[in-house]
Amino acid sequence: MSSTADSAAKFDPSRAAEYEKQSRIGLAGYDACHELAACLLAATLGSGSAATILVAGAGGTANEIVSAGKLEPGWQFVAVDPSQPMLDLALSRVAAAGLAPRTEALLGSVADLPHDRSYDAATLIGVLHHLPGDAAKQSILREIAARLQPGAPLILACNHYAYAAQPLLLAAWAQRWRMQGADADEVQAKLGKILQGADPPHSESAVEALLDGAGFDKPLRFFSSLFWSAWMARRR
Repeated sequence: MSSTADSAAKFDPSRAAEYEKQSRIGLAGYDACHELAACLLAATLGSGSAATILVAGAGGTANEIVSAGKLEPGWQFVAVDPSQPMLDLALSRVAAAGLAPRTEALLGSVADLPHDRSYDAATLIGVLHHLPGDAAKQSILREIAARLQPGAPLILACNHYAYAAQPLLLAAWAQRWRMQGADADEVQAKLGKILQGADPPHSESAVEALLDGAGFDKPLRFFSSLFWSAWMARRR
């Protein structure tokens, strides 16, 4: 089984069903991050532009599509995800937002997309820390870069730091769950699920190195929340 398939297997129907609520608890500022990502893309591509956005790992809330689609009525989206339950959830959110006519979906990976089609921008949000090892991380970034026009922006957002290396942040993460009403056993269960199979880049410089190796310029970080950060980088 490939790294992408291994990662997708974690997001079975039961996990997909709870994803929308859990993601907003696990990441304080979830909606703000997606809104800012849409604003940065609009600032880069131009307000009122016509563009096609590649949304890699679109499964779940589809918040990157919903936020950007509401902001820019001339944008089209290609949503790619290897997990059927997560993609189904995303498409239901896209339909509810009235964006289904502007969204094309593909069950699979970025590598399954045609090489002769390029995109004006791309997003990779909440994916990189689920891919084991630098080779898998580098691979998906290179596949995205190969389908972007020179100068096109990529929004990348993921957890970084080795979790065990930041015990204070991990403890604060646990308190975040407690703040939402979880008892001690639930907190431990939630942390265990978050840590399941996760392999985040170990530093911001590691993220920069991955992007550089895939063909992107030095990224600009625009959002942070405990382990999570979001950056924009341009394709060289």
